[in-house]
Amino acid sequence: MTHKLQRMILAIVAICFLQGCKSDLYTNLDQREANQIVATLLTHGISATRKPQKDGKLTVVVDEDQFAEAVTLLAENGLPKAEFATIGSVFKKEGLVASPVQERAQMIYALSEELSRTVSEIDGVLSARVHVVLADNDPLNRFAAPASASVFIRHEPSLNINALIPQIKTLVANGIAGLSYEKVSVIPVAAPQKTRETPAALEVREYMGLWLTRDSETRVFWIATAVGVLILALLGAIGFLLWQRRMPVTYALEPTQTVPNGRAP
Repeated sequence: MTHKLQRMILAIVAICFLQGCKSDLYTNLDQREANQIVATLLTHGISATRKPQKDGKLTVVVDEDQFAEAVTLLAENGLPKAEFATIGSVFKKEGLVASPVQERAQMIYALSEELSRTVSEIDGVLSARVHVVLADNDPLNRFAAPASASVFIRHEPSLNINALIPQIKTLVANGIAGLSYEKVSVIPVAAPQKTRETPAALEVREYMGLWLTRDSETRVFWIATAVGVLILALLGAIGFLLWQRRMPVTYALEPTQTVPNGRAP
């Protein structure tokens, strides 16, 4: 009886672990990023949930058997978005005084990051990088190169990028002092056409802060059932052991045999 109970408990525990195999997809996300990722995955038929962290950030969790598909899908959609430094973070105050060369390099980097962030916010743009070359202000150099900028854009195939190129060039030229419109070059590259079939969007419901699809609801139900059976089995085993210990112990007395002289053997 004991061996059968142990086997049953081990089988239930194994089922719980197999049903609950999850893998962290991306961590340290804010609410907006996590919502975008989860919404994109659910739209393409991949079950995903958000898991809060201790520091207030969020982690996106998917099934292990869908991990590779989720990474590929998010890369095709430019998610998560690239993080760019700000001018404030680049020029944060430090103890050492920066040299003019270092300050110039920091300024170029900060402008590139800020413009890259702005161009990336355009609808249909998956990723963008802006490379800036500032003009040399040395009055003794007669052949100083003028300021210039190059913009690389990776966009969705459906985006009409040609209609946006003049606006992007104007945006970059106006964001850098001394940069003319003609010195801004834009190189657009369309992302590969998606060939996978997009399934119908999954029906999502929220339970206690978690987004669950219909498949997830079924899985959660079976996990809860298995855990409930495990708890009942453990309680039953404990109750059976306590009942055995509390049962009164009875002893049967054997009749004594007498001998002719009246003494017991």
